[in-house]
Amino acid sequence: MDIIHRARLLCAVVCFGMFICASCLDEFGDSTAVYIVTLKEPPTTHYYGQLRQNTTSFRLGASGGLSIHKPRNVSRKHRRYRSYIARVHDSLLKKVLKGEKYLKLYSYHFLINGFAVLVTEQQANKLSKRMEVANVVMDFSVRTATTHTPQFLGLPQGAWSQDGGFESAGAGIVMGFVDTGIDPSHPSFADDLSDKPFPVPPHFSGICEVTPDFPSGSCNRKLVGARHFAASAITRGIFNASQDYASPFDGDGHGTHTASIAAGNHGIPVLVAGHHFGNASGMAPRSHIAVYKALYKSFGGFAADVVAAVDQAAQDGVDIINLSITPNRRPPGIATFFNPIDMALLSAVKAGIFVVQAAGNTGPAPKSMSSFSPWIFTVGAASHDRSYANSISLGNNVTIPGVGLAPGTYNGTKYKLIAAIHALNNGTNVSADMYVGECQDSSNFDQDLIQGNLLICSYSIRFVLGLSTVKQALQTAKNLSAAGVIFYMDSFVIGFRLNPIPMKMPGIIISSPEDSKMLLQYYNSSLEVDGLTKRISKFGAVASICGGLKANYSSSAPQIMYYSARGPDPEDSSLDDSDIMKPNLVAPGNSIWAAWSSVATDSIEFLGESFAMMSGTSMAAPHIAGLASLVKQKYPSFSPSAIASALSTTASLYDKTGGPIMAQRAYANPEQNQSPATPFDMGSGFVNATAALDPGLIFDSSYDDYMSFLCGINGSSPVVFNYTGQNCGLYNSSISGADLNLPSVTIAKLNQSRVVQRTVTNIAGPEIYNVGWSAPYGISLKVSPTRFTIDSGKKQELTIFLNVTMNSSVASFGRIGLFGSAGHIINIPVSVILKISYNNTAN
Repeated sequence: MDIIHRARLLCAVVCFGMFICASCLDEFGDSTAVYIVTLKEPPTTHYYGQLRQNTTSFRLGASGGLSIHKPRNVSRKHRRYRSYIARVHDSLLKKVLKGEKYLKLYSYHFLINGFAVLVTEQQANKLSKRMEVANVVMDFSVRTATTHTPQFLGLPQGAWSQDGGFESAGAGIVMGFVDTGIDPSHPSFADDLSDKPFPVPPHFSGICEVTPDFPSGSCNRKLVGARHFAASAITRGIFNASQDYASPFDGDGHGTHTASIAAGNHGIPVLVAGHHFGNASGMAPRSHIAVYKALYKSFGGFAADVVAAVDQAAQDGVDIINLSITPNRRPPGIATFFNPIDMALLSAVKAGIFVVQAAGNTGPAPKSMSSFSPWIFTVGAASHDRSYANSISLGNNVTIPGVGLAPGTYNGTKYKLIAAIHALNNGTNVSADMYVGECQDSSNFDQDLIQGNLLICSYSIRFVLGLSTVKQALQTAKNLSAAGVIFYMDSFVIGFRLNPIPMKMPGIIISSPEDSKMLLQYYNSSLEVDGLTKRISKFGAVASICGGLKANYSSSAPQIMYYSARGPDPEDSSLDDSDIMKPNLVAPGNSIWAAWSSVATDSIEFLGESFAMMSGTSMAAPHIAGLASLVKQKYPSFSPSAIASALSTTASLYDKTGGPIMAQRAYANPEQNQSPATPFDMGSGFVNATAALDPGLIFDSSYDDYMSFLCGINGSSPVVFNYTGQNCGLYNSSISGADLNLPSVTIAKLNQSRVVQRTVTNIAGPEIYNVGWSAPYGISLKVSPTRFTIDSGKKQELTIFLNVTMNSSVASFGRIGLFGSAGHIINIPVSVILKISYNNTAN
């Protein structure tokens, strides 16, 4: 069959199946778009909501532990209802759009009752006017937002040791990852590394797709499920099957990386560029992984595909969902919480699933948060105590710092420096190729001049854009038999931050333009130029590279990274502040070693490697997903909000020196621009994995609480009905965000005074608690009672009185501490933004 005929046949099949190609788009027209349509009839979870309750009923069992009856498997009746809902969707579309062209991409039925469909704006309007239809929203795009961190978090001697060590950590828990897929061949996801039984949890019912690049046998008892979702992307004609892989296989690397951080096997050697950087482990190495690929290297992803992935994960029976992704823009409308992804996640929480999301990498500006809702556990990024530093020692006794996971020059020997632009072949000149100094083509250079010397190359914005690569420059240096390579930073690359890059030969990147000028000044001052020919007659500069393979450990960790998105949480697209604290917590997210896909192209410098070092809140979120699975393993009856409470109230406020955690405040020179972190930088603090397994008291919230909160937003009743099919009138009272039973208190606008209440439940033994607090500046604070005794399984109400003592529009922060006689300490951050001490109403 010829290629053209085969392509036409493929398009014909794809148009009327689950895929669509560019010629099909032409057939539909340029005015079409993907819309997410929700119906008023409730989804499956409303009929079979007892599959997994998210409200926790505490009952002490015979052993003293908490127990709850919670059936898990999806019944045959549910599968029949799923088929029924799909037929209802098809019938509605045929009825409303009779004789017109459209393409249904997904039927959602488990978390929301709706579908994604490719239609014109006029067709979308037709659908919105039907009495069966609750809501019609245009699809939107989303984006992707470890060897040592288990030790830094104290897992081997702490959380892991409490239940049989790493071989039991997370056993029976399934984590679902909505990301770029996974490389199933990686040893981090093998199931044969231990003799201990490793059964697939009976409550999980997911499947593994089988494709040519994800063949049968890719899944096992560790990787228990894998699917991909790309229908919305395909309708846009931007899906590249050869690059993006129409399967769960990870062509990007991001998904493999995040999955291994949370749940990768223990003790996997990290070998990169021929160097050994220790052994890797996930936070919960005995847990199981289910992959729902909805993001892709070439374009990111779309909400319709993400909602389909989340819906399927919930239906399959995952215990935890990790989303290392964020929307590309704040959702429009009356509140950021009302968007298809967050509302689907609300239903996931109702089904008992703990949801973790990255805060976003848009810091350090205030209100840069990209994860909004109180039922989602939002994670910011902090440093940990390990770093890799490199340096170069010049012949003038000046040492310049840099980066590069590279060996040093032999025994500190100094070698001659040769700049690439001074070692050109006779047929090459800078005027013909202004980028020749980036060392991308060895044929441009004189090998006799460079051999045995250190080659100096420029690092420009082209490296940031991927037009030039360090890997190619290293290949050039190798071809020319250079002793090593030095990159200096172009003066136009301002404030750009580099992760350490692996190099097989001695090398360094001087990441500061100022330090680069220092190198070049020394180099140029050491040149001798022939007065007649104007040619360089002698290269006098020498240097040695110290090497960056050895890890250094700092006592100033953790620090909040400059890129980690900050609160306050924006309530709407106008950036009004909400009464919700975001982020919830911070975790290690900077310079994280984790598994890497064998063909990953997200970082060209790690192409072909099995591990990569990456940074971002994307790396922080799976740390929390993994640690949450340890909490879930110990307390199977915990609701999502109870897990969130355990992680939050036990968080640390201090770095390794005992001083306050610091937050980086600037993109350029962040280490020199720091101040103590606030709850809008770090939420409740830095995660304490061991303490989270013994929180003492917990704050619990239910689905009905979140619904009351949504109904309390001005003008929200019709929107709530559109998304949930539930009438706000069913709820006796609506509440504000400050009234939710969260382990924090945030008030965006405090007019004179306010009283808020919190309820704690004791999951430990009987204990006496003393209550202390520090008030935010401009606020007087009081908590009642100041002392209480609480028995196991009992509740205690706390009343918090706040009074403004001075006008201020600057946020201020305080804390409430509950100090138990058995050693439990409960930390409750308090944040108040606008403070009004008197009525200022104009007459």
